Amino acid sequence: MENHVIDLRSDTVTQPTPAMREAMAMAEVGDDAYREDPTVQLLEQTAASLLGKESALFVSSGTMGNLVALMSHTHPGQEVILEANAHIYYYEAGGLARLAGLTPRLIDTPDGMIRLEQLQAALRLLNLQFAPAALFCLENTHNRAGGLVLPQEEVEKVTAYAKEMGLKTHLDGARLMNAAVYQNLAPERLAEPFDSVMLCLSKGLAAPVGSVLAGPADFIEKARLVRRILGGGMRQAGVLAAAGLTALTEMPKKLAEDHRRARKLGEGINKIPGLRVRGEVQTNIVIVDITAGDLDSHRLVEKWRQVGVLAGLVESRAVRLVTHYEITDADIEQVLEVTEEIMHQAR
Repeated sequence: MENHVIDLRSDTVTQPTPAMREAMAMAEVGDDAYREDPTVQLLEQTAASLLGKESALFVSSGTMGNLVALMSHTHPGQEVILEANAHIYYYEAGGLARLAGLTPRLIDTPDGMIRLEQLQAALRLLNLQFAPAALFCLENTHNRAGGLVLPQEEVEKVTAYAKEMGLKTHLDGARLMNAAVYQNLAPERLAEPFDSVMLCLSKGLAAPVGSVLAGPADFIEKARLVRRILGGGMRQAGVLAAAGLTALTEMPKKLAEDHRRARKLGEGINKIPGLRVRGEVQTNIVIVDITAGDLDSHRLVEKWRQVGVLAGLVESRAVRLVTHYEITDADIEQVLEVTEEIMHQAR
């Protein structure tokens, strides 16, 4: 019998649910490049309605969705304003510069939320020496801030100012459903201040593949062309869209349990000498700083791996643990037990 592995590297490691596999097997399909796949069309209509937008586009990944949005909102040589640890800047392989031709302007924050006064200070008077700012982006929940949820009142103020100054606005909502569940707000409310929003189906919602990009109908038509340029046009994609439909309609109900288990994990880790959870655990991400003097993140991750726990690296002395629907209460207890033993031996 295989040893049970507790995989906390990400909420992207999940297997499709039985309901997803059944939906995929039974999906009605057609050639989506010809706009003939009814299941893809239903997913796009469902996502647009959920997010309160006119239209939506099925894309293969969150990275593609964000890049398509950037390229559809801007022209090469313009500037995109981002939080300094934004996923678009930090984890998307430089696509904004290499493929979109954009210059990032980074604003550092402690919690992923760019405040109004920070944006006001960042926007410079028109000057031929500067790349013209064209797009303002936020990320909700914020990955590197430990899954923190952006305060909606602040979001609405800063996006209103961005629009007043002539900028388009985009939300990297990879885990937007986590934010909606945490705040007990409709996803439509969180998406409303933005011209476009990307929502991942494979993060937290457990679909095997895919994201959706939503926005005005004319924007999505432009985005469809950009998706094609990037090689993202698909054929009988309904087999994937079927899993995405199940993800959108069924999996949000399970996110509160992911959040509860993440809080339990964080509370337990904070009781273990040598480790300290960074900030408040709000959703399903727990970032742990290593305070023990002779232990770094590589060694801790390897020690966990040896006892059947998988975790992610963040920095040289910080690791990330992410809960998802396959993680149980017993798993959390096991992780805390083996972690306490590891840290005891490290003293």
